[in-house]
This record gives sequence, C-alpha cells and structure tokens, in this order.
Amino acid sequence: MDKVRRFANELLDGQTTEYVKTPAKMAERLTNLTSGSDLLISTDDGLYCPEGGFHIDPWKVVERAVVTHAHSDHVTAGCGSYLCSTSGRRVLRERLGKEATISGEDFGTMIRMRGVRVSLHPAGHILGSAQVRVERRVANGGGVRKGEVWVFSGDYKIESDLTCQAFEPVPCDVFITESTFGLPIYRWGRTSDEFGRVNAWWRANAAQERTSVLFAYALGKAQRLLAGIDPAIGPIAVHGAIDRFNKAYRDEGVSLPDAPHAIGETVSLVRGRGLLIAPPSALGSPWIRKFASTEQGFSAAVASGWMQVRGTRRRKAVDRGFVVSDHADWPGLLQAIKATGATRVGITHGYVRQFAQWLSESGYDTFALPTRYEGEREDDGAGSNLGEQESVPDLVEPNAPSLLRPDAEK
Repeated sequence: MDKVRRFANELLDGQTTEYVKTPAKMAERLTNLTSGSDLLISTDDGLYCPEGGFHIDPWKVVERAVVTHAHSDHVTAGCGSYLCSTSGRRVLRERLGKEATISGEDFGTMIRMRGVRVSLHPAGHILGSAQVRVERRVANGGGVRKGEVWVFSGDYKIESDLTCQAFEPVPCDVFITESTFGLPIYRWGRTSDEFGRVNAWWRANAAQERTSVLFAYALGKAQRLLAGIDPAIGPIAVHGAIDRFNKAYRDEGVSLPDAPHAIGETVSLVRGRGLLIAPPSALGSPWIRKFASTEQGFSAAVASGWMQVRGTRRRKAVDRGFVVSDHADWPGLLQAIKATGATRVGITHGYVRQFAQWLSESGYDTFALPTRYEGEREDDGAGSNLGEQESVPDLVEPNAPSLLRPDAEK
C-alpha cells in the first residue's frame, strides 16, 4: 500500500517513476483472467458472451456487437449488427455511417439474447453511454430463476453532466470497471468551479483581443464544455470534427450554444475575442494558425483529467490546463464499485495492476481484463492537413506520450 502512495506522490510531483511492483501472489491472480465457464470471457476479438452469442465493444469485426458508446476505440466498423442505447444511436450512426445496422434499446429494457438477458444502463460518460448488464437464467425444476449477473461498465463518470444521463449503479455479482484514473492522486474538484476558470481565462483573453483556443475531444468532452461555458463572453466556433457530433447532440435534445463550424467568415468572427474548440490533433496545423490575431496571437488550453498532475501540465505546449474529465476519479471508481454490491471485480484499461492491488487488499476478488482500447480517436473534419487520427490520453496507459505530441501531426 505504501508503494502505491509513494508512486502517486511521485506522479503528482511530475517525477519519472516505474509502475508499482505487483506482489507475486497478485501477479498470479492477474494472469488468471476470465475462464471458459464465466458469463463473459476474453477473446482475440474482445469481450464475448458465449451463452448470448455477442461481443461487447469488440476490436475486430464480429457478427453481433453490443456497444457501450460511440468513441471510436470502442466501435469497430463492419460488424453484422450493433446494439446500443436509444439515446446513443444518433452519435453511433454519425460514427459508422448510414449503411450500418444499428438498433437501440431504452435504458433498463430487458431483452433476451439466446440464453441470457441483457439490459443497458446509464454510464454518464458521454451521450448514450451505457453499462451492459448480462444475466444468466438458471433452470430450477419447472421454472427459471435469476442466475449470475455481470455488468460491464464501459467508460463512466459519476459527476452530473448536462449532456448525458447520469451514471446509475447496477447491482451485480461481477463488475468490470475501467481504471483510467485509478490512482489516489486523481480527485476532481467541483465541475462548476473549473468551468468558472475556463470562463475567466476566455474573458481575460478577449479583453486583450487574443483568441482563446481550447483543445478537447470531439465527441463528449467538446459538447460538455459547450454546455457549461458562458456564451455571453463572446463568439464561439468549433472544428469540423466537433461540428458533426454537435448536430447529433442537438437532434437528441441536448441544448448547446450557437457554435458554427470554424471556416469562411466564421474565422474572422472568432479571431481576437472568441473561443475556438478543437481536437488536440489541430495544434500546430495551418488551420489553427488562422485564428491568431496579428499582435496577440492566441492562448491555448487543454481540458483533460490528466491536467490534475503538475508534471503533465508542464509537458504540454499550452498556456493553461483545465481539469475536466469524462471518466471517474479515484473516489468515483471506489464509490461506483461499492454501489454495485459486487464481490468480484474485473479491471481494464488504465492503472490495472495498481487498482487491482488496492481492491484486493480491500477484500475484493479481482482479475485483469486485457484490452486494446487506446482512447478516442479524432477525425479531421475541417479539411486541414492534420494527422487522420489522434489518440486521446484519457484512456491510454499511464506514462503515455504527450497529448500534443509532434509525431501525431502528418
């Protein structure tokens, strides 16, 4: 336990450190992943339910995919069919195109998929994000009784969010959780306070006729920022990769301020006192330089949970960092797990070994789930000569390269 705390403190100070060494007993347990008798098992295609005949967030093309949310690292194009939440169907359609076979189910609706019952429940990550509940039905004489229940969380947060339905704890026997921010140093403050800091930064820049450029992920984070900032400060515009998803959000009934695609006359409207929201891949591009005023240039900031760490802030080629994350922080992860009542916990993408060690010492039966989730990838929607994809570090392994790394631009 002391090693975990020491590691957390070193991270907070921005020092370079190796991962916490996992005890031999824990390492042995972590290599014992899901077994063939489990309701959900790990395969080369992703997480699979043999009794239901479907995959959850597969990373290869499969016949039936249940999708937790529309971030591209959780969605593989070309699958035979997709099941998602009703509120997430529009953004998933925007991601996959009109040819994909997508069906949506309301949160809490129980459906039968071969020998299991499946339902989707709010995850609070982005619009339509869902946890997947899978229940094995067990024959009992002449009837059927409730069997083992597994819940796959997908990505989630427990904070309130104007752009998506709040996280809902789902009672279960086995809970598979993400661990993106699975260290004690990650503790979010009040979101309203952080939005206040964003507004103050933008207002100060506008007073000096300097454009404010805020980098955020195109799906989810950008819309959350738009819903939380003060549009009275000045004009707002967005990168094309964000604009395409804004429409899907508005069509789903989410209220967003006017924020046109930043091309043509909109460029001059925003330059000098406006706010531009763009994906991280846009930094350093010819397109972004259009927004620099002649004398003052522009002020760049990043909105990310990684901004919690001072060392990370120093490594970014930006002026400000705002701690706004669409993932649960350390207290949020622990709160969510406790609320499920699960005694067995699977851990995936993030600080897996460290978080598993903590939970194991707290009495949980833990196991690691291998993943190929790399973080949301941002598509260039503005026609600029950017890298086609940009990994977003909210989901990648700890000690990941810089969010604004030069080699991501092509």
